[in-house]
Amino acid sequence: MKFYVPILGAFMLLLNSCTTNEKKIPLTANSITTDSLAKQRFFPVTIYIKGQLYSIKEKGLNPIQYLIEGDKKDSSWLKIEDLPSAINEFLTPEIDSTNLIQLFLEKKFVDQSLDAVTLTYEPIKKLPDSLSLSSWTVYIEPETGNVKRIYLVKTKTTKTTQLTWNSNANCKMVYLTSNADGSFVVDKEVKINWDY
Repeated sequence: MKFYVPILGAFMLLLNSCTTNEKKIPLTANSITTDSLAKQRFFPVTIYIKGQLYSIKEKGLNPIQYLIEGDKKDSSWLKIEDLPSAINEFLTPEIDSTNLIQLFLEKKFVDQSLDAVTLTYEPIKKLPDSLSLSSWTVYIEPETGNVKRIYLVKTKTTKTTQLTWNSNANCKMVYLTSNADGSFVVDKEVKINWDY
């Protein structure tokens, strides 16, 4: 009997993967309905980062901040109470399902090259000029369900700022300026490490 259970399970998966002659319609901004947007549940990025900040504060270790600006490299201790203000620009707007759901679409896929479930959030229409947040991605470990990394991009005219948040370890902010030809110049990089 135990032999038949795996075979039956595999057969059911095979049947489920075989579809009828349904045409798959590509997802475009015009094909997204209000109902499909209402069903979205964004990962609460801002709450997660604030939780990480609280956890860092509870450890009682001052993070180390590394600054690279042109040819200059510098490092310094960052007071725990100064850490939230160092990343403050990435705490607004609040990234959750309620305030951005009409502007962004979540796409989920398993990225085997990164060994992560990837949640990408990209605009579905022209964003308001007042909103600099242009996209973000959340990487989750498939086995544990723990967040591995968060990547945010904010753009305002020719300036782009990127945040890479590596859970329980560090974060890196890269400040870029775009040129007329579409290339980017790195103005500065700031890395804050709290796992040492």
